[in-house]
Amino acid sequence: MKKVWYVLMILFVVAACSKKEQEQNESAERKEEAPASGRVAPEVIADHLSVPWSITKKGSQFYISERNGAIVSVDPESGEYSRLPVMTTKDIFTGGEAGFLGLELIPNTDLEAFAYHTYEENGDIFNRLIRLKKEADGWMETDSILEGIPGAHIHDGGRIKIGPDGKVFITTGDASAPDLAQDVNSLAGKILRVEMDGTIPSDNPFPNSPVYSYGHRNPQGITWDDNGNMYASEHGSSAHDELNQIEPGKNYGWPVIQGDEQQAGMETPMFHTGEKTWAPGGIAYANGRLYIAGLRGQAVFQYDLSTGNADIFQTGQGRTRDIFIEKNDLFFITNNTDGRGTPAANDDKLLHLELNGAPD
Repeated sequence: MKKVWYVLMILFVVAACSKKEQEQNESAERKEEAPASGRVAPEVIADHLSVPWSITKKGSQFYISERNGAIVSVDPESGEYSRLPVMTTKDIFTGGEAGFLGLELIPNTDLEAFAYHTYEENGDIFNRLIRLKKEADGWMETDSILEGIPGAHIHDGGRIKIGPDGKVFITTGDASAPDLAQDVNSLAGKILRVEMDGTIPSDNPFPNSPVYSYGHRNPQGITWDDNGNMYASEHGSSAHDELNQIEPGKNYGWPVIQGDEQQAGMETPMFHTGEKTWAPGGIAYANGRLYIAGLRGQAVFQYDLSTGNADIFQTGQGRTRDIFIEKNDLFFITNNTDGRGTPAANDDKLLHLELNGAPD
């Protein structure tokens, strides 16, 4: 009996020590996160979004794409929104990470937009760039700009931005076929550039081709600084997520090199995350810094272009997909309902922060 009691006492002590050690580890983790989580709490502009992917804006109204094939318009004053379906000539394929992705409003139109979505044809998966017009009962496809971009359940790219030069830039993933990223005759693993009507700009680096840069794995963010320099965020294969300065015709290395690896004729990123994973989504520029949405990183990160330093700007909201900056206001969307997050009852959200409202 004494022997049994003695064994039970040992087990109790071991369990207590283990629990104490676990609590100490959790406390240490919370302390490590404290500087970021102690920033000013973001303002909720809208909630109950369903796998939002891209933010764009006209006047005071936000327009947010949702991966299942809808566009939500948000009034930031009231937080009220309306959701309208997207009506395309080819069905939107939503398997895995695919679906209705990038959205960019077209300037000098009533309400027209470029959009990027995945579709299936004869058993194969592709992506396409289309033009939409807002009608009373939904957003109607009015033109197909670019078809046959290789697609897959993962690595579909999808970001659309109109650049300072008035051209349309589109990011595409390697569609789970890494070697396509090095093939300049394929549209996979690229950043593409076309005119507003879909024709090829005469100054593109490859004749009669929309390819602007290549050797990309899964770029999901593009932006420009005040001097017109272009930057892109890109998912690495095992951590080593990248920020690159994009120049026409350059080869950004995937799948041959990543991280600090070098090879003649290939570009090494200006920054990568090393063994950490951000899984970067959209990016935006303001005041000498890039702001990067982090999916697996579950934060908004910031990167100082003058010093090369990167840190967390905001955390505590879960997976973050896209960022939009206007003057001193930063808006971002969470992506906790995308199947990889842990959504709260009112996820996902459009959130707002003042850039100067958070301490350094």
